[in-house]
Amino acid sequence: MFLAYSAKPIDDNLKNLVDEIEAQSLSLSVLAARQFRYSLRQTPVEVNIKEPRQFNVLEEFIIRAAIEFQPPPTEDELASVLGLDSIFIQTTTATLRTLQTLSATSPITVTPEGRLFYEKGSVPQPPYLVQLNAITDPLSDKITFQSESLNETVINLPDLADFITIDHTIIDISLLPLEEIQKSIQASGLALHVPEEGKIVTSYKVLASTQKIWRKISFFVIFDSLEDKLSIQIRNGKQILESASNWLEVLHAEGKISLQALCKLSTETINFQREVVLKEKNAEIEARLEKVRQKALETATKTSQKLDNSTVLGEAIQLRNGQISQAFSEVLNSAKRQVLIYSPWVNQAVVNDTFLTLLQKLANRGVWILIGHGISRQQEDEDKPIPPEVEKKLRAIKTPDGLPSVQVFWLGDSHVKEVIVDQEIHLCGSHNWLSYRGDYLPRGESVYKVTIPHQVQEAYEFLANRFQNQAQKLWQNALENRDYKLAVESLCVWGALCMEDIALQKIEQNNWLELLPIWLSVALQGLKSKNIQPDSVIFKTALSLLNQVSIEEAFIEPLQEGWRKVMGAIAINNPQIASNLLSDEVWAQFLRLNIVQKSDSPADFILYRP
Repeated sequence: MFLAYSAKPIDDNLKNLVDEIEAQSLSLSVLAARQFRYSLRQTPVEVNIKEPRQFNVLEEFIIRAAIEFQPPPTEDELASVLGLDSIFIQTTTATLRTLQTLSATSPITVTPEGRLFYEKGSVPQPPYLVQLNAITDPLSDKITFQSESLNETVINLPDLADFITIDHTIIDISLLPLEEIQKSIQASGLALHVPEEGKIVTSYKVLASTQKIWRKISFFVIFDSLEDKLSIQIRNGKQILESASNWLEVLHAEGKISLQALCKLSTETINFQREVVLKEKNAEIEARLEKVRQKALETATKTSQKLDNSTVLGEAIQLRNGQISQAFSEVLNSAKRQVLIYSPWVNQAVVNDTFLTLLQKLANRGVWILIGHGISRQQEDEDKPIPPEVEKKLRAIKTPDGLPSVQVFWLGDSHVKEVIVDQEIHLCGSHNWLSYRGDYLPRGESVYKVTIPHQVQEAYEFLANRFQNQAQKLWQNALENRDYKLAVESLCVWGALCMEDIALQKIEQNNWLELLPIWLSVALQGLKSKNIQPDSVIFKTALSLLNQVSIEEAFIEPLQEGWRKVMGAIAINNPQIASNLLSDEVWAQFLRLNIVQKSDSPADFILYRP
């Protein structure tokens, strides 16, 4: 049994959140949950902002002449060329100089800022001022900006700085370069510095001294039995502070913080609870398999019906020896959307040319395949690891759009041997699905083919959760190293698990728009296999991100093609849903990004999708 709340260092007002965390996965157990306070620094700042307006014909001619004429012309020379009174030219150049588009003296020359605006077909409007608050957070080591100021409140909680060395060096905001202020304002989600639209923060100044603001945070120690891993998580309410969590995990690994001091969690308690959790989880697996065996036994007792050395058990069929490989092949061939396999070992005796050809056929028709393997608790302890050439061949299997259809992961610490197809069929028993000892002779093995919905779902949730954890680890590694290939793998795992919404959420949260074409290919496969419904809200969310994409992006062509294919797949299924998605705003973005042509109309675009 797990330790009760009373035996764990868990604050009373965090018990509901602890329940939510543990409900996310059967593998998670919260060992400690405490609340602390820490201090932010708030500095009021005033920023100067310029926005563009369309230039008029005379302004355009003057700026263009200043750029193209050699040597640069004077006002009188331009007036002579245009046949105008020089007063018109002088008045206009004076306005442009006030806007810092032209240099202050004659002859007429364009400033770098003026050239930037001119390239966008505009000139700046008179600047205006906006007051913001710069928030320095020592846990995230970032400066963010927000319009509203933080309220100074009294928080009667232990100070995190009493247990952990936190750098409270007060940053002098006034000494930061303008470029850093601009980037921080952009990262804060404030639409005040948008260079691609010509909206620019041109200067800033500090209005008053820095103020200390206390904030409440929650500190969690979480054990994951599938990963056999202890992790530290910091939250502001329900929001996970990832950078702070990662930093504290590093400090803990280096022995620089004490869980005993922070939350009265001793090493002995951690080790005891770890063993309890692992035993409990292994017992859950055995209990699940025992349910299948008991169901088979009960049905067999009632029916006493036998056929061809197998026992027909209504929704559970017991297979023996030679029947197993035949059933394995038939079940794989029946897959329409998804195959999950866990086999402790994988070798070339099974993963041969015939098996690889079968998997490629599945990939060609849009089936995702996830393979987990490993029996030891540590990957380096495996006595029979997957041969590299076998893993390479499996990973070489692609979807029609070039995505990796087969994902292979060491998950470890399991002797379970399971196959789950389309969340409808579950094969489980003593058979090593992806490894033999070099022989195909009967060895007294038995396997259950289960189609009892709730038992299949229970098995699916357990195995899918392991792959979901792997996808999250891949994504975290991809973020830390900006590794595009790892990011693609994680998106494909989420796609295989029908979690395209999670994949899109990660792209949006981390502003990794380069991955949108990959996400569209994943979503397209989901549409074709009916894992995703055409009216899913994720498509509206994905379309809302188009205004953040520039036509100059390196990934613009695959993004254009991706949206054409996705909209085509939706239109084929339901033209009305496709039409509803193409709002005036979306159509304007499609035109801006050349996803459609000016000669197209929404109706024609939907009607003539291939």
